[in-house]
Amino acid sequence: MKTTARWTLGIAVLALGAAAAIWALNVQGESDVRATAAFAPTDSLIARGAYLARAGNCMACHTARGGASYAGGLGIPTPFGTVFTSNLTPDANTGIGSWSPAHFWRALHNGRSKSGRLLYPAFPYTSYTQVTREDSDAIFAYLRSQPAVNQPNRPHTLGFPFSSQAALAVWRALYFKPGVYQPDASRNAEWNRGAYLANGLSHCSACHSPRNALGGSRQNLALAGGLIPMQNWYAPSLTSAHEAGVGDWDKERVVQLLQTGVAPGASVSGPMAEVVLRSTQHLTEQDLGAMATYLKALPGASPLPEKTAPPRPATPFLGTEKFSKLYAQHCAQCHGDKGEGIAKAYPPLAGNRAVTMDATDNLVQMVLNGGFAPATKGNPRPFGMPPFVLVLDDSEVAGLISHIRSSWGNQAGAVTPLAVNRVRANQAH
Repeated sequence: MKTTARWTLGIAVLALGAAAAIWALNVQGESDVRATAAFAPTDSLIARGAYLARAGNCMACHTARGGASYAGGLGIPTPFGTVFTSNLTPDANTGIGSWSPAHFWRALHNGRSKSGRLLYPAFPYTSYTQVTREDSDAIFAYLRSQPAVNQPNRPHTLGFPFSSQAALAVWRALYFKPGVYQPDASRNAEWNRGAYLANGLSHCSACHSPRNALGGSRQNLALAGGLIPMQNWYAPSLTSAHEAGVGDWDKERVVQLLQTGVAPGASVSGPMAEVVLRSTQHLTEQDLGAMATYLKALPGASPLPEKTAPPRPATPFLGTEKFSKLYAQHCAQCHGDKGEGIAKAYPPLAGNRAVTMDATDNLVQMVLNGGFAPATKGNPRPFGMPPFVLVLDDSEVAGLISHIRSSWGNQAGAVTPLAVNRVRANQAH
């Protein structure tokens, strides 16, 4: 009994020690949120905050479809349940009307609400923690200038244990460390500005980094590409020359893509189309240029040394003639008989990294559901692709994509009907 008691006491001590360690990790970086002097923002501060809110794409998540701007209520599905975004309007009862600038700064910097409650990382404070206090105050000033909307926040629908603050504290201890962006003295001001925007407000890593089973980003693979949970869209690697690395692009071409959604030989679609529509097209040429400079300098973003092309698979893709006819019937009019595309309208398929990269989820999405590049000031009437979800079955979609990935010099692997069915089935839910 004495031995059992000692083990029990030891386990209790270890548990208390772990709890203390988790508490310490979760309170480090806390800001002083005591009452401060009355907040009286200037017009210039509000205007700056409006610009920064665009850079952070805040409205996209904090506005439900058909709802008031920034009033929250949008459900964000996750593998652990649905998280509903909060009301950011200056309503005193249901929004941030009773918050101080320090409360708002703590939410961005340390992922805590006004009451101190831990926030779920669907709100990307893991990136926003890099935002400076000055920029945080400007965004707060802008949000406080918006019309107040009385709309209570919807409770999250998360399963146990993910709904508990204790589980969230453990997650934070594992995957989150607060810290404002520190400029790299070995880089110039433009690169540092681009790094600050890309890694902070624009939170690129939220989509473009792989996540583990607990939803934690793998820091050693930041921006290395990842499947966006629950959306079945793959955010390609920004560090790989085989996916979306832009090391060999002209800076102006990167700016054009972020500003208009299209550039020579490339266009954005899916979630990235929304990012360009709501956020990056509104940024200044200077800031877009800074982001381009940073992205071009990412390790691995430049082309790899030329080498002999790999041999074609020993087993050729079957059914080439059948799917060649499908391509001629449904695709060639826009993308060309040899996948050459049409300049300023439809991207080429031959030699297109979006076609040949290992992840094929985006190709399946586009063939099934079609899509448009965003309608931007620089490209107000984008050309689109029709959906084939009701036209082609899983085997036909798989065969058509496989044909494209192995034609005109493309040497990528085949897509299976099962992979197509998985995307189709997930959309049905």
